[in-house]
Amino acid sequence: MIDYESATSFLDEWGTFQQQVFFLLCLSVVPNGLAGFAIVFVGDTPAHRCLIPAHINLTAAWRNSSIPLEEDGSSGTMVPSQCFRYKIDELLRFSERGLMPGIDVNLSDVSRESCLDGWEYDRSVYTATITTEFDLVCENSWKNPLTSSVYFCGILVASFLSGQISDRYGRKIVLFVTLAVHSLFIFLQVFANSWAVFCALHFVVGMGQISNYVSAFVLGTELLGPRARTIFSTIGVNLFFDVGYMLLPLCAYLLRDWRKLLLCLSLPGFLCLPFWWFIPESPRWLVSQGRVKEAEAIVRDIAKRNKIHPPAVIFHSSEVRFEAKRLNICDLLRSRNILPAVLLTIAYFVLSLNTANLYGDVYFNCFLSALVELPAYILSWVLFRWCSSRLSVSSSLIACGVLLLFVQLIPANLVLLAITLEMMGKFAVSTAYAFVYAYTAELYPTVLRNTAIGACSTASRIGSIIAPYFIYLRRYWTSLPYILMGSLTAVTGLLSLLLPESFGRPLPDTMAQMQHFPGCCQKTPYTVTKTDDENPDERNLQVLNEENKRDPVFQHISS
Repeated sequence: MIDYESATSFLDEWGTFQQQVFFLLCLSVVPNGLAGFAIVFVGDTPAHRCLIPAHINLTAAWRNSSIPLEEDGSSGTMVPSQCFRYKIDELLRFSERGLMPGIDVNLSDVSRESCLDGWEYDRSVYTATITTEFDLVCENSWKNPLTSSVYFCGILVASFLSGQISDRYGRKIVLFVTLAVHSLFIFLQVFANSWAVFCALHFVVGMGQISNYVSAFVLGTELLGPRARTIFSTIGVNLFFDVGYMLLPLCAYLLRDWRKLLLCLSLPGFLCLPFWWFIPESPRWLVSQGRVKEAEAIVRDIAKRNKIHPPAVIFHSSEVRFEAKRLNICDLLRSRNILPAVLLTIAYFVLSLNTANLYGDVYFNCFLSALVELPAYILSWVLFRWCSSRLSVSSSLIACGVLLLFVQLIPANLVLLAITLEMMGKFAVSTAYAFVYAYTAELYPTVLRNTAIGACSTASRIGSIIAPYFIYLRRYWTSLPYILMGSLTAVTGLLSLLLPESFGRPLPDTMAQMQHFPGCCQKTPYTVTKTDDENPDERNLQVLNEENKRDPVFQHISS
């Protein structure tokens, strides 16, 4: 196999081309940050109560007493019921006879009924959400978390498929097609006239959301040199995603109607489509597909933009070797590296959705949740640049787990301390989450890199799909979500110690060059060379095996 890093070492590490690609690809993920958690505002449930139609002739006293009081499970105080009212027929009889509620009539003896005339909603925070427009409350309250789950189901399906499509047909075309799909279907949601239509469109939005993000991430990883790649995969892409995330509460604050908000969120994606003419296909991927002439043409164009004179021959034909068969996710699963890796990405989305459940102003809480990720991404770059990848992921996850387990010990009256601990947990898991994408990109070869990241993303969406219902465990015991999330995250941190180490190693291009899960035997995939050499060069595999033997975790397992 061509040593791509050596063959292209004459290119400037941070020339005009690299700077342009870096910032354009980072800008392409800002729409993802804007739309990623839009459901926090689009689907929020404001305070509500049964509607008492204005034409019903009730006295002021009976109209004010038409809603029964119920105990609030979290605070223990008595609050007006959100799903029941006293029977209107009985209230009319009492009102016509001049009886007074609580004096002449014991309200506990009055029959109740559901909200037959609909609900009235508090409009102080939102003008309209899908909850208020489609009445996703009371007997229909199950539809609200399902809306988020449908979105994450779309992400799950796309994570599974888009990576394989990208590995087969190219990173660039998948990036821009899914970017257009993502923006178009957010725009179409503005015209949804029912909850079912909204969910169908929301599913496709989820598919576009993850597909263009992962494709942009992989394309940048393969186009940039080692140092720029580290910055891009840790700080760059995550920082720009977080910028979009922080702009979301600002847009939601200014646009209190869900249709206007979605219309605003659809525009940035369309503005990124002209980037097609400035971002090339990955030459590394083209080489892995045997399309060496196309790859060499792109590399020469990069050299021209950087004002560098390239050598006469960049990729020597005697070195060209490519996979004889098309690889897919089955080859990835057989590598066994994916088994521990898929566990690392679950906690982030569970925590992100749970932070929407914090006390206080919803706009400020969302901004705070996004803001805490900024230093996390900076820390992830520092760790990725100078520290062990495996130990960095493990320590971040264990720290998150411990912090979440401590949240349950905080007294109920110390709300700010509980929020602080949860935000520290979000900081730790965001560090690990940013790290995981870059780590996964370094573990898996070019021929399966997009599929590998998509597979890890698929696993994380399983947690995301469960998360909306996971939060409802608070109804049974307030501490239960924190105990489960803390335990899961801490155990995942311990399991991550079994992953291979990628720190200081070049990106693998073939399955043979990929590092393997300690203790697992691997078969070298059959390859073909253009020089009729039918035996693959196993030197890289032997070197990696020797390095694994020096790994302390490998030695411990072997012993």
